[in-house]
Amino acid sequence: MRERTMNIGIALTLMLASPAIAQEPPTWSLAIHGGAGVIERTDLTPDQDAAYRDGLNRALEAGAAVLRDGGSALDAVQAAIEVMEDNPLFNAGRGAVFTAAGRNELDAAVMDGTDLNAGSVAGLTRTRHPIAAARAVMERSPHVMLAGEGADAFAESAGLEQVNPSWFFTERRWQGLERTLRERGDPIPPRPVDPVPTFILPPGAMAEAAPPLNERKYGTVGAVARDGQGRLAAGTSTGGTSGKRWGRIGDAPVIGAGTYASNADGCAVSATGTGEYFIRSTVARDICIRTRDGATAQAAAEAEIADVGGIGGDGGVIVMGLDGAVAFAMNTSGMYRGRVAADRPAAVAIYGDESLDE
Repeated sequence: MRERTMNIGIALTLMLASPAIAQEPPTWSLAIHGGAGVIERTDLTPDQDAAYRDGLNRALEAGAAVLRDGGSALDAVQAAIEVMEDNPLFNAGRGAVFTAAGRNELDAAVMDGTDLNAGSVAGLTRTRHPIAAARAVMERSPHVMLAGEGADAFAESAGLEQVNPSWFFTERRWQGLERTLRERGDPIPPRPVDPVPTFILPPGAMAEAAPPLNERKYGTVGAVARDGQGRLAAGTSTGGTSGKRWGRIGDAPVIGAGTYASNADGCAVSATGTGEYFIRSTVARDICIRTRDGATAQAAAEAEIADVGGIGGDGGVIVMGLDGAVAFAMNTSGMYRGRVAADRPAAVAIYGDESLDE
């Protein structure tokens, strides 16, 4: 009896000590995506596969460096996305597709989960980093969304780097536009004058590693993060769809559709796919409602993507839970994606049957 009493006493001591453990600073976590779609192993050569993985790893490291140093989830999301905006392998920033008029029109959004503050931009043509413009709208204007020339003018007034529109030109995307317009029977616009020389890929990545032009994917890029203080953030950036007309805007800059974050609901989301369906389904917000109601991040993501598929849409999402748990869900054969955390090394994947779990 005396031994049993002592064991109970020890157990009570451990229980009383547990609050001190719970008060330790939470760990950080980061996840990214570079687009989802029909991506099969037979579609990419070994060099192409390696180039994408290198691009994902570079974006992960940029965001992880911020979080390791105690930086905010917002800073990490922006850092990771800016790396992908400068990489022509992804359909965002420098790798953006062209509109039917032969222009690059860029969209982006960012959201702070702690206070539901958000900012987004659509139709940028001169701002090098659309995700930075979205954040400037959030933090330095009374608005949530700005579009077109006004959005570029605001970004310039905020001191963000402006470039000649030819900066966004890539030969691969121009050829893709010509093919799309020929298939539709639409006229091909004049080729842009004096494009900036093709972006030089990082050492070790061959220039011919650019994916084949028939790669059918939605190249939106995005990131979700939880920092050491438990704050959630999400961001998304895209060039839209090749050959888009009439000022078309997809889900990426629409808060609640392609981008959403809420600490109160316990999740942050960035989506990629057929934007019209993701808008109609309010995908990002619905996932957070599911987590608020008790679903895990993975269960919420899978259920929402199933609903999108039910109305004809395809694509994928990345989700960050309040506890730092990461979820990936897609109804396509692949999604460029990656994850890293304070207690986990960086890992990236492309094809749907790859796992990022240890």
